[in-house]
Amino acid sequence: MLAGLVRRGWLRGKRQPAVLLCGRDGCLHASAPEVRSRAGAWQGWEGAAPCSTLVPSDEVTINYRHGLPVITLTLPTRRERCRFTVKPVVTTVGAFLRDVQREDKGIEKAEVFATDGSKVSHATLMEVLLMNDFKLVINNAAYSVSPPVKDKLSNEHATEMEDIKCLVHRLFVALHLEDHQIRKERELLQKLDHLKEELLPLEQMKARIMDSADAKTSRLLWVGLALMSTQGGALAWLTWWVYSWDIMEPVTYFITYGSAMAFYAYFVLTRQDYIYPDAKDRQFLHYFYRKSKKQHFNVERYNKLKEDLAEAEESLRRLRHPLHLRLPIQEIRDKD
Repeated sequence: MLAGLVRRGWLRGKRQPAVLLCGRDGCLHASAPEVRSRAGAWQGWEGAAPCSTLVPSDEVTINYRHGLPVITLTLPTRRERCRFTVKPVVTTVGAFLRDVQREDKGIEKAEVFATDGSKVSHATLMEVLLMNDFKLVINNAAYSVSPPVKDKLSNEHATEMEDIKCLVHRLFVALHLEDHQIRKERELLQKLDHLKEELLPLEQMKARIMDSADAKTSRLLWVGLALMSTQGGALAWLTWWVYSWDIMEPVTYFITYGSAMAFYAYFVLTRQDYIYPDAKDRQFLHYFYRKSKKQHFNVERYNKLKEDLAEAEESLRRLRHPLHLRLPIQEIRDKD
């Protein structure tokens, strides 16, 4: 027997009293048979309790609105439900997790795992993630998420959508390409001017250091030639005027053997053959870096600026390409 209050009400269209019982379970039960006979919808109310369709506050749900997935979850700090609309084609898992952490500063850990326990990479697109069930871990709480099945587009509809995307892209290019090229060219020209201004004092200092290193390298080569000439003259004088060839022959042999040992030692130290142009360049670099260190010339910064300058010039050249400007070759050459 239901324990509750008895209330009187009036049915629409027919002024007959109806008795409604309010039970302990919060359900409305009709006791008048006339009510059940008049409206068939009331027949299911006998002995049935109303069921709530509200989603529990601690679940993660995914719904599609206007063709985009909307992920609803509970923020752990404020205990509030928050919706995140993602673009599955361009949004990655890492970007989605960063948006969640940005919304609630109390989230220290946010990760996504597959159903088999393997971690999903942050570079994975949300479109791929929403194809299967996954687990969302926020701090120490794990949520099992089951994305709804999205109806696939028919081939005709997909083809039509691709045609529309292509048309929109062509319209955007036609309306904004010229402005974009002009703006990009202006930015590259400004960057070139800035890099050249920074490189000007470094170029002047580099030229002075290179002149000094080249002069020292040339002097070293002339000194080597003078020593070899002196050695040849001394051996000739000792052979014909002081001693005989029988005495000087072993001396010249050991001088030759010592020279071979010196060349082999050069290879052991430098891992290079003793070739005169390579040896000259090596000695030039040795003098150059030693002089740069004394004059506080930053070689790394100079190389970085030169690389940036070359990259900017290449970008400007590609931007001015006839295929980009839609001009004949002769016109682009006249412009340059």
